[in-house]
Amino acid sequence: MRIEEDIKLDYADVLFRPKRSTLSSRKDVDLKRTYRFKYSNHQWSGIPIMAANMDGVGEIEIAKNLSKFGIITCLTKQHDIKKIKKNSIIKEIHSNLVLSTGTSKADYERLNEILKEFSFFEFICIDIANGYSDHFSKFVSSVRDKYPTKTIIAGNVVTADMTQELVMNGADIVKVGIGPGSVCTTRIQTGVGYPQLSAVIECADAAHGLGAHIIADGGCTCPGDVAKAFAGGADFVMLGGMLAGHDEGGGEVITRYYQSNEVQHKHDDGFGGEIPTKDYYNPIIEEKKFVQFYGMSSEIANEKHFGGLKDYRSAEGKEVLVPYKGPVSNTVQDILGGLRSACTYVGARRLKDLSKCTTFIRCQDTHNRVYE
Repeated sequence: MRIEEDIKLDYADVLFRPKRSTLSSRKDVDLKRTYRFKYSNHQWSGIPIMAANMDGVGEIEIAKNLSKFGIITCLTKQHDIKKIKKNSIIKEIHSNLVLSTGTSKADYERLNEILKEFSFFEFICIDIANGYSDHFSKFVSSVRDKYPTKTIIAGNVVTADMTQELVMNGADIVKVGIGPGSVCTTRIQTGVGYPQLSAVIECADAAHGLGAHIIADGGCTCPGDVAKAFAGGADFVMLGGMLAGHDEGGGEVITRYYQSNEVQHKHDDGFGGEIPTKDYYNPIIEEKKFVQFYGMSSEIANEKHFGGLKDYRSAEGKEVLVPYKGPVSNTVQDILGGLRSACTYVGARRLKDLSKCTTFIRCQDTHNRVYE
């Protein structure tokens, strides 16, 4: 046993130090990136944000709307050949779609079946919670051998050594993050994890040194966190909870009624108006709408997709109700607006420049919570 004593940081541990800027408006900031990937030699251009391959987020309707912004969607593993055949829109937006797969024999057969009929897919995401097994590296290598022209995303890992291992075995992009997600309980169930900002910085350095890229996966709670991930060196930022709860996600909208702590004190003043009084009480009933959201290793996800939890494992995700947010385009505009604003504060005319323009300040509290 040993203890690493050097400081590891999360998004909540830092703020951007503002710098003098020549930018006169947020609209002057260019958020588009163009990448050419190490093994596939495939070139992609767009805004480097990804919707996570989670139920209610990695859906075709979400992808249809995000593609208008040049944003990528990782489809859930449950998008089999039948589901893909039913959605003709997929071919039109394929450049911003990612096929997801696990590492089982059934997953591999499903992947081959889809790519045999729909060869236009350019991205493959090999996605498991623990990317540190030798089996995983070998699986990545076998997929690279079979599909030399596809862009392969592999993860999740949080350290430089395993980032390099996956890149050397054929990954174009490494997915970084263990336990930071809003509905992930891996850190609680296992005690395993790594503060996300430090993981991003470390893995980005390792991947870029080999000509590869990384995705910061999980831990973003607001547009400021997305900006911090890019500033830390992430090439892409993957969002789950921030893109949950929208119309396009397909989840059931649940309405709950709450009695507010506020009480109306109103009384007719005799002239057609109302005046406050302590003699008349009318409690305010508030209506709030929610959508179910859950981790893909949660008990409910296992019940839905795999027939229940195996007797040798426990759930490493939870189920929550997130506020209903309406159209996903509104949330995307909010995220992109915050990202542009962050760039103007540090003088980054392009998203590409954000990392080199950034100085982080360590702090114990990043914002005022008085009305939360």
